[in-house]
Amino acid sequence: MDCESITRLLSAELPGCDVRVDGGDGKFQVTAVGEAFDGLNAVKRQQTIYRILNPHIASGAIHAVTMRLYTRDEFNAG
Repeated sequence: MDCESITRLLSAELPGCDVRVDGGDGKFQVTAVGEAFDGLNAVKRQQTIYRILNPHIASGAIHAVTMRLYTRDEFNAG
């Protein structure tokens, strides 16, 4: 997996979210901003991303993921 592939995958599953993926060699940082995270605590937000990426984690294509997940309001306030 590369950054572009992960970005496309997450963007398809999280419509309306702005997704940025950095990294390589199986280690990636995901930054996502959007309404998909409204009303979700940090654990639920991470679970949302893991649900999408788990097949690729299980296959070994992704080894580590760091996440920064925000609602639009949180991102704009920060």
